[in-house]
Amino acid sequence: MNYTAQLAIYYFVIINIATFSVYVIDKHKAKQKKWRTPEATLLGLAAGGGALGALIAMKTFRHKTRHWKFKILVPLFLVLWMIGIGFAISAQIFH
Repeated sequence: MNYTAQLAIYYFVIINIATFSVYVIDKHKAKQKKWRTPEATLLGLAAGGGALGALIAMKTFRHKTRHWKFKILVPLFLVLWMIGIGFAISAQIFH
């Protein structure tokens, strides 16, 4: 595995752990009626590669599951990332 592929894997793992953590913290703050993470930040993390972590947190903690933006965009971001990763892997294999 080349250096670029290793960096991509590290990025994907770290961004998903971070996104999952931010969603869990936001859910905890929501229950305590404290300051919340802006929705744009939550969606931005998902769009930036953390869609898997966001989706797992949403399903596990029932967070943001009633908001149409999250119900549609987070799975869409995940599909787009998987397509992009698939293209990157196939380009690497067939290069």
